[in-house]
Amino acid sequence: MTLTRITDRVTLIQLPLPLEGLTSVNCYVLRGDSEAVLVDPGWSSPETERALLDGLGELGLGPADIGRVLTTHHHWDHYTQAITWQGKHGIPVHLGRGDAPSIEAWHSLDGAFPRQVGLLRRAGAHGLAAEVEAMPAEVHEQDMDFDLPAGWIDDGAEIDLGGLVVRAHATPGHTRGHVCFEVVGEDLLLSGDHVLPRITPSIAYEREPSEDSLTSYLGSLRLVADLPGARLLPAHGAIGDSAAQRAKELIAHHDERLDVIRSLVVSGHATAHDIAAAMTWTRRERRLDDLDLVHRMTAVLEVAAHLTVLTHDGIVARTTDEGVAQYAAM
Repeated sequence: MTLTRITDRVTLIQLPLPLEGLTSVNCYVLRGDSEAVLVDPGWSSPETERALLDGLGELGLGPADIGRVLTTHHHWDHYTQAITWQGKHGIPVHLGRGDAPSIEAWHSLDGAFPRQVGLLRRAGAHGLAAEVEAMPAEVHEQDMDFDLPAGWIDDGAEIDLGGLVVRAHATPGHTRGHVCFEVVGEDLLLSGDHVLPRITPSIAYEREPSEDSLTSYLGSLRLVADLPGARLLPAHGAIGDSAAQRAKELIAHHDERLDVIRSLVVSGHATAHDIAAAMTWTRRERRLDDLDLVHRMTAVLEVAAHLTVLTHDGIVARTTDEGVAQYAAM
């Protein structure tokens, strides 16, 4: 556990994660005159709970002092410890309303990535779809608690903590209901996974995904780009200087990806899988077949999302052949 005091009212508690390559999540404690809240208290586990209790203890707080938990989105590393404490301590959890379909899908759909299997087949990745379909849920996910939150957060909602106001900004893309939290008057933006300092957030990793995820994400990035004074407080990685600047960098990255994908369509690559296989991935410029299974899945589905944008913009044309989406230059 690492504790960082950002202002007199805002503190970061770094919590452990049981994941390879992503070892911690930033939980934020916001303290007003009448209420203290947590934002993104991590992955439900004994290790998380110990670190969270230690961090709160250094601030002179305990679970009984927390009025509510705000979560940027429903992914395990942000939401599940909140749900555990909702049941254990009665602390109400609030979540972006757009994430409701994915919460429901955890109860109604079987398999690790049930919707992604069909999307991969549509992308022409039949072998990859079969591999993903055969994946069991991870052991640490099988008993994960995905109960409903106590309340839903809508765009523009303001939470008055007494001398400190938190404003919610709906920022769909990474998930359909992702929310960023602006600490009004403090020039701080708690960006969740919407804007991260070093990596490009996935737009294909959701239980009930949207075909228009990239369109939503780019629009949400432009919203952050219009907050020029806000300091970046991400859910993973180091605190940044300018949320707006990082949002502009992410927009530029996706513009470059759109250009690459358009060029590959012009050169004759017709499916999302074929295009993904012709591209390189990660900072190490790895080929698609060199990625692990989940990253191969997200790579193909991110190409499909970019192709949807290009189709909506009239830059490429889409047809369907035996259930596989085919693309051609206009």
